[in-house]
Amino acid sequence: MKLDQIINKVANRISKPLGIDRDFAILVPLIYVKDELHILYEVRSKKLNTQPGEISFPGGRVEKGETFKDAAIRETMEELNIKRKNINIINSIDYIIMPFNISLYPYVGIIEDINFEDINYSESEVESIFTVPLKFFLENEPERYNMGISPQIGDDFPYHLINNGKAYDWRTGIYPVFFYRYKDYVIWGMTARMTKNFVDIIKE
Repeated sequence: MKLDQIINKVANRISKPLGIDRDFAILVPLIYVKDELHILYEVRSKKLNTQPGEISFPGGRVEKGETFKDAAIRETMEELNIKRKNINIINSIDYIIMPFNISLYPYVGIIEDINFEDINYSESEVESIFTVPLKFFLENEPERYNMGISPQIGDDFPYHLINNGKAYDWRTGIYPVFFYRYKDYVIWGMTARMTKNFVDIIKE
């Protein structure tokens, strides 16, 4: 292969995280309830195969040829049964590369020109929806618990090819898990982490 061919391939390529085989995009939806700004959450349908009954934001897998922003909008439209004109995207916030070969790209947007009570969500995907006043998150820090991450290595690993063999000093990590308690709801995991990220940004 000639150098100009290599330059052409590399120069016009958009970089992406290595090892990620599934991309997801979500929306952190802001909505006014009685003239006060709230964050809207979904309780996932108990009929779903993945995380049934858990609290989440609207969102889902990015389809082929779709941008992260487009995916966040499409999923919100489908899950909340609202129109594109009802979603005003402000911007993306910090994305997350998860230790499960998954990336998660959150956006913040405003749900406009529709009352919360009039949202006729998709019952095939959503059990219920609720809101939490933004003020609650500004005044209350989440509980934080840390999970240790360490490699799980199979018996067939070729230790003889690396320095120190089975005594190799593998890297480990810390995976934070956040919890917000609001009334009878427990917002935790990635949903809480994205909530905290958004709140930290606006508090800076």
